[in-house]
Amino acid sequence: MTTVVDPKEVTKFNQIARSYWDPEGPMRAVHQINPLRIDFTESFYPLQDAKVLDVGCGGGLASEAMAKRGASVTAIDASPEMLKTAKLHALESGLTIDYIESHAEALATSHAGAFDIVTCLEMIEHVPEPMETLKALSALVRPGGWLILSTINRTPKAYLGAVVAAEYILNWVPKGTHDYARFLKPSELASGLRPQGLDIESIEGVVYQPLYQKFTRSTKDLDMNYQLAARKRS
Repeated sequence: MTTVVDPKEVTKFNQIARSYWDPEGPMRAVHQINPLRIDFTESFYPLQDAKVLDVGCGGGLASEAMAKRGASVTAIDASPEMLKTAKLHALESGLTIDYIESHAEALATSHAGAFDIVTCLEMIEHVPEPMETLKALSALVRPGGWLILSTINRTPKAYLGAVVAAEYILNWVPKGTHDYARFLKPSELASGLRPQGLDIESIEGVVYQPLYQKFTRSTKDLDMNYQLAARKRS
């Protein structure tokens, strides 16, 4: 049987769950990037009344943002500590989100074609068999619906930025968060999705601007963080 969840990755994220919602904590970069991810998602499909599945939801940052825009959100993660954090924060925020401890492969058997939008943000680089996960994610999208992915490109620039700088120089994320060998190129994601009946509609980069200390979207620079939108054929 193929292992679809890496226990070491679950342990890693369990350990940072308590500080997940601290905008200056170990998830600082994710807090900064999140609005760009949500805007990118909504540029393809309106979140108001959309049926959304957030895969690898962590402590619920993207899940809450989409719920605030009117989506009906189901969110899954393999980390029990992250889900405790997510559920508590949603309660504090007065939001209704269906949080489930699960993974895409498990849900694909019971919820095939059930969602208008499936998001998988900063997660695909943490699974042991990404092509199997892409297959499951694709199965969860309804015909005509959208899959939104975000991850880190496998380039020397990404190694320097996402691993060396972010983990060891700037201390944006805990050391050991990323494994460069698991980073995926856009072409690899595309080749995993097309056989599953999805067409790639857009790929764009997310670039850090040191002068302004913020991230911006870019249609040209995909060297580090990038996001991809794919639509399932009807």
